[in-house]
Amino acid sequence: MEKIYLASNSKARKKLLEKFGLKFKILPSKVKEQTQRGNLSYPQLVQKNARKKAEEAAARVTGGIIIAADTICVQNGKIFGKPKNMAAARRMLQQLSSRPQWLYTGLALIKKTKSKQKLLLDYERARVYMDKLSPAQIDNYFKQVSPLDKAGSFDIQGKGAFFIKRIDGCFYNVVGLPLRKLYLMLKKFDVKILSFFLTATSCLLTAVVLSGCSTEYNLATKQEEKYYYSTDKEVQMGQSINRRVEKELKFSADPLQQKRVEDIGKKVAAVSDRKEIDYYFRVLDDDEVNAVSLPGGYVYINSGLLDKVANDDELACVLAHEVGHIVARHSIKKLQAMQSYSILRVLVAVAPGASEVGSAADAAFTQFLLGYNREDELLADQLGARYAKLAGYDPHSMITFLIKLQDINRRMPLREQSYYKTHPYVPDRIRVVKQELGEQIDFGDYINIEQESHQPR
Repeated sequence: MEKIYLASNSKARKKLLEKFGLKFKILPSKVKEQTQRGNLSYPQLVQKNARKKAEEAAARVTGGIIIAADTICVQNGKIFGKPKNMAAARRMLQQLSSRPQWLYTGLALIKKTKSKQKLLLDYERARVYMDKLSPAQIDNYFKQVSPLDKAGSFDIQGKGAFFIKRIDGCFYNVVGLPLRKLYLMLKKFDVKILSFFLTATSCLLTAVVLSGCSTEYNLATKQEEKYYYSTDKEVQMGQSINRRVEKELKFSADPLQQKRVEDIGKKVAAVSDRKEIDYYFRVLDDDEVNAVSLPGGYVYINSGLLDKVANDDELACVLAHEVGHIVARHSIKKLQAMQSYSILRVLVAVAPGASEVGSAADAAFTQFLLGYNREDELLADQLGARYAKLAGYDPHSMITFLIKLQDINRRMPLREQSYYKTHPYVPDRIRVVKQELGEQIDFGDYINIEQESHQPR
């Protein structure tokens, strides 16, 4: 294997490159970075800087592969690089925390031999959303972390993660070395690194490198969570599955039915904790009492369920429950947990075959019809009650509808694809809704079993 050089003194980039399991040598670049883009686009600027670093380092070795990178932070047309001093770092971080910004990283790889030199260029970008920071918070952060060697004055991989709300794009791009792009570029140079992943690391890390990732503070779960697919990719998956649904299933021909669901659904979505996506509410012509949500904002409700709701309040609670699943990203997490990685790959492919998309979309849709695990359903109930109330509907209707569905399930043959399944049991779900509404919990709410076995009548 050729010798590999990293043309950077960055500790973060060094640690990320070590994830590949490659032996490499640090060869710090002596190039002064260009900070004004002139007629260049942001991708062109970071690629130009990375190229100059790689070429300067390559001139100092007789052969091997040189890796160079350059990262800039952009907000409202202004470029933020590494701060010159602590005062500049304070001003920079305070301004960046006021609104979202873009992180661009340019990558340059040179493969040098005695006879020739081959260059590869690429870039990655990600959007970062921060909490608004006070001067005291910034001072406290700088007491623990030096900002002078970091673009934008913060370290997403360290204590800076505490004030990052969401990242749309690759997490490693924000650190300064987008691993997926680097992997693809090294592959073009015939650097055999995939075998290392298959033997020395988990398959999970392999999926991260091959697919990209994003790290996000989930407002629904109140936790920092990693997704191997960005919001854009999630929406793309939802579109792929939706196209299959439109082809295979029958939609309601009643325009009033559709308008009712759409109007209520959009009111609920407008007060939810996730507004960066568009929501779509459709009615399926199906007698089964069911509803389902897809990645990226798609909600379907069967006409059979519409026949069972007593009023708009109960319908709002059902729709809010499905919106809760989307806000918490339960569908994308369920797909990530599936054993068949090929399904995910096909759903986000640029130009997959029609048969491949059809099979993958069918498999994914079936997974959603089968429902979520107990914790996900309970959280969706909690969020559903919250969003229904914020949208101006009676959240107690969640309880009346749960009781109604429990009775329906007892009277009908048990089916896999029935909405509001008896697991988790209805008393358990009612308890969660009452807790969300701040109501007193009585002894009956803690009885987590059905008092009557399921018998068709």
